[in-house]
Amino acid sequence: MATEAARFTLSPSRRTRRRKLVNFAMQGLATLAALSAVAVLALVIVSVAQRGAKALNWDFFTKTAATFGESGGGVANALVGSLVLVALATAIALPVAVLIALYVSEFAPPRIADLARLVLDVLNGLPSIIIGVFVYGLLVVGSGQAAWKGSFALAIIMLPLVARATQEVLALVPPTLREGALALGASRWRTVLGVVLPTSVGGILTGTVLAVARAAGETAPLLFTTSIVANTVTWDPRQPMLSIPLSIFQLSESPDPADHARAWALALVLLSFILVASLTARTLLARSRRKLER
Repeated sequence: MATEAARFTLSPSRRTRRRKLVNFAMQGLATLAALSAVAVLALVIVSVAQRGAKALNWDFFTKTAATFGESGGGVANALVGSLVLVALATAIALPVAVLIALYVSEFAPPRIADLARLVLDVLNGLPSIIIGVFVYGLLVVGSGQAAWKGSFALAIIMLPLVARATQEVLALVPPTLREGALALGASRWRTVLGVVLPTSVGGILTGTVLAVARAAGETAPLLFTTSIVANTVTWDPRQPMLSIPLSIFQLSESPDPADHARAWALALVLLSFILVASLTARTLLARSRRKLER
């Protein structure tokens, strides 16, 4: 009984053409979504720059707000306040977050490690205003506002970001490095401090820079902890300090158009800092990845 030879053709079938069409459509949608995100970012940057660049001058950075009836003025106290607040918050959050990440990644049993990751993820998702109310009830009520209390609230926001970033970097460290150190007779903690942690420094700095960028733009926790301030420049964290986000909020609520211009200028300064911090974080992350690959 003769069998008919199966025909083989190079021309695409209807099913193949449909798959190609769907693939092309989805690629187009993904590209359009990416371009939309870039367009929104560019629109925000251009809009803030156009409105804020005119108010930038030397007095803007070196003077405090003008008193009633005077013109001009600047935001020197807000710039110094944000610098102190974020620096102190980083000093609080960074060592605690790194220690948490080291324990979860290197020492904790699996069940405790999973629970700790869940707690960090939940803490990362908490609205900042809830953290502000918590710190207000814990530290402010009965003793008054202070900059270090605002830094404590910002440290709570930064903690899960730095901890989770550190955990991800520690997971990328090759197991052979740990095994080699243990084979040479080093203890577990000595291996972590002398081998694992130095290898992960670049990734830890990346997570820290991203956390700093987020903390620098937070307003809600500072409303409850360090918003009743004097119009002076102070470096004392025991006193309430003005911050950039809080100053933007106050200037935008003013009826004076000059204050609106200063609010836009201050928003441009904050936006520039966040962009520089993000680019720095990506550069550090790329260097860390190349180091781990080698």
